[in-house]
Amino acid sequence: MTKSDTIIELKKQKIVAVIRGNTKEEGLQASIACIKGGIKAIEIAYTNQYAGQIIKELVDLYQDDQSVCIGAGTVLDAVTARDAILAGANYVVSPSFHAETAKMCNLYSTPYIPGCITLTEITTALEAGSEIIKLFPGSTLSPAYISAVKAPIPQVSVMVTGGVDLNNIPQWFAAGADAVGIGGELNKLASQGNFDRISEIAQQYVTLR
Repeated sequence: MTKSDTIIELKKQKIVAVIRGNTKEEGLQASIACIKGGIKAIEIAYTNQYAGQIIKELVDLYQDDQSVCIGAGTVLDAVTARDAILAGANYVVSPSFHAETAKMCNLYSTPYIPGCITLTEITTALEAGSEIIKLFPGSTLSPAYISAVKAPIPQVSVMVTGGVDLNNIPQWFAAGADAVGIGGELNKLASQGNFDRISEIAQQYVTLR
């Protein structure tokens, strides 16, 4: 999947499941459950020590499904970004902007989605080549903030992560969010081994995009 294909697919999918997990199997099965439920954009967080392995297995498992988009999350440095990209990650997400990580992603023609809040952070990320900006943490913002950001920077594409749930997701999309990241409830269920319920909740989210 090319860089432009990945960006198009993320905007088409609209919902990204942020999967953490305490073990390799937990992260892998939670991801598979999300995809089964219709959420095909998966972000594997590097808080899981097996993140690279999970990414590689998912990429191999769904190599024939071009609608499945596997990315890496909680990437804090360029070394981790390279590890994720070589494992097959289609995109890289960070909780904040990191210039060296942006350079690494650009080198490998991989979308870099950094967490930003202020206009200065957002414009810095755009200048570094980011085509989607993660508004994070969304729990500290309101949907109206998207309108405030897009007034002076109408070309910016944003993905809201943190605090997004079934109750407020319609408001985020109505305000102009190009995508959202969800994970809290999914990861709680994963820790309980309730993967069938993850698929059911994924189906509920998909109906709202």
